[in-house]
Amino acid sequence: MEANIGSRRTEDIALDLLKFIAGTTHVGAKAGGSAVGFGVTSTGKPEDQVTQLLELYGRCRQAVEGPVK
Repeated sequence: MEANIGSRRTEDIALDLLKFIAGTTHVGAKAGGSAVGFGVTSTGKPEDQVTQLLELYGRCRQAVEGPVK
């Protein structure tokens, strides 16, 4: 049995961070209509949206797993 059973995995934390950032900045959102946010425009092609989200997830993992200074 693992000693840190109540702790969250870094992957889960990174995913929550991705959801927050993507929802706030509308990364990966469908184009059209104005919404309150940071004004990040999304690309029209679904493949580009997926690429953006995967890159953002990678950056979130690096931020969560990075060394503490």
